[in-house]
Amino acid sequence: MELKNLPDRTIACLDMRGFYASCAAVREGLDPLEAHIAVVGNQDRKGSVVLAASPRLKKDFGVRTGTRLFEIPDDPRILLLEPKMGFFLRVSMAITELITEFVPKDAVHVYSVDESFIDFTNAGTLWGDTEALINHIQDALVRQFGLPSAVGVGPNMLLAKLALDLDAKKSGYARWTYDDVPKKLWPLSPLSKMWGIGSQTERTLNGMGIFSVGDLACTDVKTLEERFGILGHQLYQHANGIDLSELGSPLVAGQVSYGKGQILYRDYIEVEDIMTIILEMCEDIAMRTRLAKRAGRTIHLSVGYSKSVFGGGFSRSRSLEEATNDTLQIYKVCQVIFREHFTNKPVRQISISIGNLEEESSMQLSLFEARKWEKRRLGAAMDQIRSKYGYSAIYRAVSGTEAGTAIARTRLIGGHQK
Repeated sequence: MELKNLPDRTIACLDMRGFYASCAAVREGLDPLEAHIAVVGNQDRKGSVVLAASPRLKKDFGVRTGTRLFEIPDDPRILLLEPKMGFFLRVSMAITELITEFVPKDAVHVYSVDESFIDFTNAGTLWGDTEALINHIQDALVRQFGLPSAVGVGPNMLLAKLALDLDAKKSGYARWTYDDVPKKLWPLSPLSKMWGIGSQTERTLNGMGIFSVGDLACTDVKTLEERFGILGHQLYQHANGIDLSELGSPLVAGQVSYGKGQILYRDYIEVEDIMTIILEMCEDIAMRTRLAKRAGRTIHLSVGYSKSVFGGGFSRSRSLEEATNDTLQIYKVCQVIFREHFTNKPVRQISISIGNLEEESSMQLSLFEARKWEKRRLGAAMDQIRSKYGYSAIYRAVSGTEAGTAIARTRLIGGHQK
């Protein structure tokens, strides 16, 4: 596709730098760029992880997101704060309201709690050119909230996001054009640094001899489509800086998978307890898949061992002949994977996903499984109850045991205290 035929809009991706730690700092009356703050979920558990760290804490002490509480140095300058997700959400909504003082509401797409896309294509010249207007917004964010921000600008959502992640988060502002792709994007390696490429996709691409974004951009698109389907075509386009999606559309068209991961509150040693967590997670994934009227053929289970045994773990997939969105069928596959690869070490992290998705209507009702239709109706009924009254309105008995975490997590927002 020739450059002249590509969309050439003015899209910005605005990120609130160190949002959670910065909000916590401002709430305490501290400078978010100078304070040493760690946001920790449960300070009573030494194994709790740091959910957010202020820039100064990262620089001076090397404490980052994911650092364990017991790994934080005993220094009086470091302030430990609990996450108040309700407060963070209120600040996020207030930030969006401020942005709409500069541009129309339909020009703003909230991408996450701390990140938004803004279309400046038709913003006019009241505030000056695009860079001047962005400076006004960033200054207003500091004046009103005391919060720093970074902005990446590009001709489409993808390049705006890449300009932010790869450039602006260091400098505060960066603008990329299509001409910047060969010199700024193509040298990028490893591939997992590229937005939208996860570790599993990276390993597959590496196995094909593709190690940089430039390698990906020069790979025959048919080869990628044969290996990844429609995702292969998107990988090729993204490697060349091409994104034809409208503002608010997902940067990767279509939901590729539904997944859930959690770092456990403590080391889980007993297999029965570990399987309780896995069943709860399968329940969540199956519900989300059913609500989307989708079903999947590939189940992926990742288990991370405790640092007390020097980490490690396994990550394996198993594909089914027929797509499913049934909780217990997904759980049975996870049981098989777990039995084959578990090495009797304490478990601290679990992730599960269902992929290779298709429409739920494609599922066949087997003549050899008379109760399949009943199971689908039962699952739908449970989903409806939970959607209306919450997860704790109806749950499996194992969630009420000491090992279960699902009930406790329903009292949180985004996994954190309200």
